[in-house]
Amino acid sequence: MSQASQHGKWTLSSSDDDNDDPLPSASNNNSPLLFGSPPPDQHTSSESNHNSPKIGSNFHQPKHDPDPPPSIEVKPEPKSDTVTAAPPLSIGSEARHAAQTSQLKPVKYESNQSSPFLAGKRKKDDDSISGWALSDSDDDDKDKGQSSGQKDPPPKRSNPKLKKAKVEERPPSPHGRTYYIDEPDDFFETSVPPVNDTYRFYLNKVTGLEKRYNTGALHIKEILSPLFGTLKESVQFNYCFDIAWMLQQYPPEFRDKPVLIVHGDKREAKARLLQQAQPYSQVRFCQAKLDIAFGTHHTKMMLLWYEEGFRVVILTSNMIRADWYQKTQGLWMSPLYLRLPKGSPETAGESPTLFKQDLLEYLGAYRAPEIADWIQRIREHDLSETRVYLIGSTPGRYLGSDMERWGHLRLRKLLRDHTRPIPNEEKWPVIGQFSSIGSMGLDKTKWLAGEFQRTLTTLGKSSLRPDPPMHLVRSIKHPYCTSPPLYIFSWYSRYTSTHSKLCTYVFFCVSSRWQAETTGRSHAMPHIKTYMRASPDFTQLAWFLVTSANLSKAAWGALEKNNTQVMVRSYELGVLYVPSAFSMSTFPVQMDVFPATTPSTAFPVPFDLPPKRYSSKDHPWMWNIPYTQAPDTHGNIWVPS
Repeated sequence: MSQASQHGKWTLSSSDDDNDDPLPSASNNNSPLLFGSPPPDQHTSSESNHNSPKIGSNFHQPKHDPDPPPSIEVKPEPKSDTVTAAPPLSIGSEARHAAQTSQLKPVKYESNQSSPFLAGKRKKDDDSISGWALSDSDDDDKDKGQSSGQKDPPPKRSNPKLKKAKVEERPPSPHGRTYYIDEPDDFFETSVPPVNDTYRFYLNKVTGLEKRYNTGALHIKEILSPLFGTLKESVQFNYCFDIAWMLQQYPPEFRDKPVLIVHGDKREAKARLLQQAQPYSQVRFCQAKLDIAFGTHHTKMMLLWYEEGFRVVILTSNMIRADWYQKTQGLWMSPLYLRLPKGSPETAGESPTLFKQDLLEYLGAYRAPEIADWIQRIREHDLSETRVYLIGSTPGRYLGSDMERWGHLRLRKLLRDHTRPIPNEEKWPVIGQFSSIGSMGLDKTKWLAGEFQRTLTTLGKSSLRPDPPMHLVRSIKHPYCTSPPLYIFSWYSRYTSTHSKLCTYVFFCVSSRWQAETTGRSHAMPHIKTYMRASPDFTQLAWFLVTSANLSKAAWGALEKNNTQVMVRSYELGVLYVPSAFSMSTFPVQMDVFPATTPSTAFPVPFDLPPKRYSSKDHPWMWNIPYTQAPDTHGNIWVPS
């Protein structure tokens, strides 16, 4: 079946004609699924859009294949001559299910115009060497030059010495062939990696970078390894799970230890999640209550119970492979919390930041018996070394003093109580960096330039309410055309539903593009979320926050009823750094983050400061606009249906 358009001839495989997958459901998602599984995060236009296009026709593969990255080797999946494979297991919500289907049944793109990103038709390489799956149309080259009167050439004898080594068979992946990528031998640490004891803030490792940009970064396999403790049991709070992959990240000696999964899936998505866990008796579930429409369980946290003690990890990555290999992510890892002596009072083990109290309050908000044992374990451990403040969101409507327990009003209270006014603070810009934008009211004054801006500009108990510059850092379309698959990444990293709303909300601020040369991650799609207040010369920070919360009312909460109550839709979690907790007046910004081999008092901001402004030629990524002239490195382009 073919269609003609101004962009060329579009050829659809027959398998696409019977694609009856449902449209994405209205679930928030900020978590990118790199290889065909769309994201989660937040009630945002990127994650919970009722008018989302049908994914089955959005991933387009140009005819010509670009040169593959030299260091990536993709192992071919086993072929079966006699048995028809069952459809791969679908992971997560309907939206992710639809994107998985479209990844397996892509639409092919044929164009008579050459693209600067594609260097012409390549010879058909052996898949096991090149790591690229070529279109079946390339097979036609075999028949060129053979006329009907020519005899078939005699078959060549195979040389037993040249036989390829047998490739280890792996089960088909619901995320496509490129889901299996071999990391270099030195990708993972074999000894305790460099630990930044000052801030305990880390970026994740990213494949394809120079080794120095991963020195001091962490991967999930390292976090769960014996390097940090002898694991007895764990809890994984998250939005999106690939359970089989997640369990493989545990070392073999810990792989059968009990794991509790805290999630927010309902109905069909919940059934698929439970189906994933059927082969694993050690996996149990706790469903977070989501009583307000469009809310999501977006918190990302690990609770790790060791023989030696207890540890908390608060992060921005989903429990899927794509989030841990080719995206910019961040995490805070706590110190090892030791067990308190028996008979210690309930107030023992508290930190100056009241982290223990706040963590127990957050876990109690789930009202889940599955978490009760973990609440008791936390009470029995010493969390006094913690130097960050916990900022969470939990669904509900809150009145009176409860309004300051969650969301952006919680952040406002902490900034009022634990920071102090700065001379010329009206010149200290606020920076917000996120992966998606959600509903923010009819115009900018309703939330973003109103209550949320007031929170972000709070410094101490000063009655002054300055109007400093605001930099909103968000990805544009072009940088990722030379990075891992942009158009698969960006399905759930959409900007906003319409261009007019984008201008109304955002362009009263200083719109800035993602650039991270200081960490080597300019081409690693940012899924991290950070907010901060910087000095006019961007060398100092008044505070820094890393969180799961994107820019939306659903994540941060919104005032209602003449500001007498606040309504929060989603679960979110992050940690706030303020200088007073570190006996400092401000945080100096670290200029060269990697390699991180020694502790530093300078703060490792994950992207370049000052933020680079959008130029007149830059365009924010928007889901409903076609991108046909600049394929990503996997040859995908984006044409919404």
